[in-house]
Amino acid sequence: MIRMNVFKELYNYRELLKTNIKKEIRGKYKGSWLGILWTFLNPLLMLAVYAFVFPYILRVDVDNYTIFMIVALIPWNFFTTAVQTGTNSVVIEGNILKKVYFPREIIPISTTTSQLINFLITCLIMVVFIIFSGVGFSWHIIFFPLLVLIQYLITLGLSFVLSAVTVFVRDVSHFVSVVLMLGFYATPIVYLSSMLPQKFQIFLKINPMAQLVEAYRSVLYYHQLPDMTMLAIWGFGSIVIVVLGYIIFKKLEKSFVEEL
Repeated sequence: MIRMNVFKELYNYRELLKTNIKKEIRGKYKGSWLGILWTFLNPLLMLAVYAFVFPYILRVDVDNYTIFMIVALIPWNFFTTAVQTGTNSVVIEGNILKKVYFPREIIPISTTTSQLINFLITCLIMVVFIIFSGVGFSWHIIFFPLLVLIQYLITLGLSFVLSAVTVFVRDVSHFVSVVLMLGFYATPIVYLSSMLPQKFQIFLKINPMAQLVEAYRSVLYYHQLPDMTMLAIWGFGSIVIVVLGYIIFKKLEKSFVEEL
């Protein structure tokens, strides 16, 4: 059962949490000439490739394809980067764990939160593209913060579990990379979900990122309400995932030091 004082303990160590988040953000491009500009360049370069390959070579016929894709690609990048960095986060901080006590959950929380901040910064690209493409915004954008929160909680829950398990099974990080690569094509980022045969539609329904990508598109591209049933299901599901992830993390953390 989750300790009732978890939020109090995190509050007591809030300065360490803030320091870790800043370190993650600054350290990502440490030593590179362009620094934080890579936060913008990485998605732009990916966008340039996909915007050429899919509409012109694979003939995906969608109006304003660049906007169609970017409102899905940027949230997906947040998810994959946060999960990958979260998976290895505890192992990377192994030496510190052996020397100093602090709430261990600060590690996956700080990595996931730093990626959230990078995501919000990258959203500036999305805003510029949406405005200058003529697609614009509608009042449906009020659902955007809710979608981000749901995605953040799901990602944090996965980071709790994966970071803890990786301490004991280092192969997990390699497995996660493969799953995320497959997940990109199992999520309707560069294609319409309706393009999948009916027998594969079930995989979209059980894939939270597929559902969130569709919701981001509804709000930012189609200017319509997202699937409210989906929001309710995954809103509740995100809480369950982060709570279960935390419980598993706390169960396994007792053996972190001896394994590291």
